[in-house]
Amino acid sequence: MGPIRSPHRGVYRALDAGKIIGTIDRLKARIEERFPGASLGGVAADLGATARDTAQVAKELGRPDWLLGTLLPLLFVTVCVGIAYYVASTMQVAGTVRPSPNLNTEPTNLLQTLDATINTVVLAGIAIVFLTTVGPRWKRHRALKALHQLRSLVHVIDMHQLTKDPSLVIEGKQDTVASPKREMTPFQLGRYLDYCSEMLSLTGKVAALYAQDLDDPVVIEAVNDIEMLAANLSRKIWQKIAILQVAIDSAQVRAAS
Repeated sequence: MGPIRSPHRGVYRALDAGKIIGTIDRLKARIEERFPGASLGGVAADLGATARDTAQVAKELGRPDWLLGTLLPLLFVTVCVGIAYYVASTMQVAGTVRPSPNLNTEPTNLLQTLDATINTVVLAGIAIVFLTTVGPRWKRHRALKALHQLRSLVHVIDMHQLTKDPSLVIEGKQDTVASPKREMTPFQLGRYLDYCSEMLSLTGKVAALYAQDLDDPVVIEAVNDIEMLAANLSRKIWQKIAILQVAIDSAQVRAAS
């Protein structure tokens, strides 16, 4: 009897873009149901569209470049054959190559032949290195451009919770003319802040799709920066939620007494 293999082996070891998109869509629906017409719902819609684009682009970037993988061996073989033919046609090998009547075996000409051969090898090596790195560099550029958009989206989400001060909602302090409108109840404010925190976390997960499908140290570092930024901003939001909960509990104790 062979080893028993689990049908779910490896299922939970990678991010599922479809599930991330589904979670974002549900979050968007929850925001629109709780806060109809709020701009935060539009931000969630943008995040969902970005997640769909990311899933497609990350999948494309993760595929091996078959064209480049075929051209490189052909180029290498062509260069080797060309160098061998060039050396065989310009140098006399005793017993194996027929001497050419025009062949000059003076040391100067032999050095020129050797120099031309070395130059050909160097140029061919440069061409091979360029073709080897052009694919990864193009993928890196495309991924970093998309990650820059996700970083901007993180800051947009943070802007939506920036003026949501829990202490002002609970204590009901006097607003000035320039103060933002605060029409939420403590419960609504808590839900709004929670939605912002969820959206920041999901943005980090969308960015992680690039690190999962593209093994590039620069891209992975950029993804880590976005995840760290989102986590730090989310931590600030949860501090507000904690302050709000403490204030709600204190108000309930005062009302009961």
